[in-house]
Amino acid sequence: MKAPLRSLTAARPALMAALLGCAALLAGCDQLGIEDPAKVAAAKEADGKAIGGACRNALRAIEDCYALNPKAQKAAVYEGWREMDEYMRENKLEGTRPQVANPAAAKAGGSASDGEDEAPDPRSAKGKVGDKAADKAGH
Repeated sequence: MKAPLRSLTAARPALMAALLGCAALLAGCDQLGIEDPAKVAAAKEADGKAIGGACRNALRAIEDCYALNPKAQKAAVYEGWREMDEYMRENKLEGTRPQVANPAAAKAGGSASDGEDEAPDPRSAKGKVGDKAADKAGH
């Protein structure tokens, strides 16, 4: 009767090693680049909500937000926009105007009044620093 007991105790470490090996293989799927569809969907939704909230905070209309972010999920963008709108209204917060890096886009947007207050763009031909022809004519 002691023989079956020996085989059971001898098989236990092998069984534990096999289970640990399977668990290690399954845990390594993320490291192999195999993505979980549920995680991908949750990440896309979170990105869309963040985009929507940022658009609302930047005083953009929801339609503009959709146009600027065509790959984002529209439902998630709307949800983020709506949540930020509620938050801003409850806390009486003002949005912030986005700062445009492109000077031509800033002028087209109407942010410059007459152009008198603007410093010349160092990249433009008009405001070249160290223009030798102008220096010679002025001296």
